[in-house]
Amino acid sequence: MEFVRVPKAKPGDKVAIVSPSFAAPGLAPEIHEQAMRRLTDITGLIPVEYPTTRRLGASAADRAADLNAAFADPEIRAVLSTIGGEDQITVVPHLDSRTVLCDPKPFLGYSDNTNILNWLWNLGIPGFYGGSTQVHLGPGPHVDPVHEQSLRAALLTGDRLEVADPGESEDFGCDWNDPRALNEFGEREPTEPWTWAGPKQTVTGRTWGGCAEVIQWMLTAGRFPTDPVVVRGGILIIETSEELLPAREFGWILRSLGERGLLGEVGAVVVARPPTSDFTTKLSSEERRHKRNEQRDVALSVLHTYNPRAVIVVGPPFGHTRPQWIVPYGGRMTVDGGARMLFADYS
Repeated sequence: MEFVRVPKAKPGDKVAIVSPSFAAPGLAPEIHEQAMRRLTDITGLIPVEYPTTRRLGASAADRAADLNAAFADPEIRAVLSTIGGEDQITVVPHLDSRTVLCDPKPFLGYSDNTNILNWLWNLGIPGFYGGSTQVHLGPGPHVDPVHEQSLRAALLTGDRLEVADPGESEDFGCDWNDPRALNEFGEREPTEPWTWAGPKQTVTGRTWGGCAEVIQWMLTAGRFPTDPVVVRGGILIIETSEELLPAREFGWILRSLGERGLLGEVGAVVVARPPTSDFTTKLSSEERRHKRNEQRDVALSVLHTYNPRAVIVVGPPFGHTRPQWIVPYGGRMTVDGGARMLFADYS
């Protein structure tokens, strides 16, 4: 795969704020508006909303039209998704690849946004996994430092950063209908050390992957090259959503990736810390730890079966927990199994 180099924005530039899946700003506008203020405060960039950014129930074609308009506008220097959802797979067929290739710009999002990131990846355009404004910029008393640091690197500076453990984590925040959501985090707990496996080697490669549930939808829809050699030597980044996928089902998805030949080609795998509770499934700290350990053990077992040569780390928070690191998607990461360190190149 050949990838283009995408230029960075500068303070004062405009960035598009879109809702390619669920229009969360229409449900919780105060959270959204706080996110927009914080985005400008942190980056100096000017957010530009589109017709469906706040429109609940917008059609796939209308949402795609906003994306096409954002990618076509030379004044827009990056595109940020407000949140994920579950039907973005229906938006992708309406996207215009010619427009994107004429003026490549970074796209930031996670969860259901795996669809658009994979579409861009197939065009040779790198993006960034993470950074939904409604989840990581708007709620709480402030933006988490690791999120702010990686957001600035992705949009402005292009730094190479060590992806380190922030030391605390939450599975979900306050309900957006609760006024406390604007100035309080959810229930946070100390994190556990990451788990490392595989050879004590260093692997640097381009990333592909995303949300496990969405990956299986994309592969079922045939939205990935048939030859797994396209990920040879690369790094699989994979995480699970707030749907709280059981560990055995996560293992089945990984097994399918193995049978597809993808696991055998990659040089390293990074598995994110998973959410294990939500507003209705409230587990104790020990029960949550047990669920995380179950997923870790299944992942290590399947990955070792299909690629015992891969360097593996389980635990970095780039998925559906907070604080969240934004990480490259199609850009480069380094997994150092000897030093047990993880680095992301945001250039």
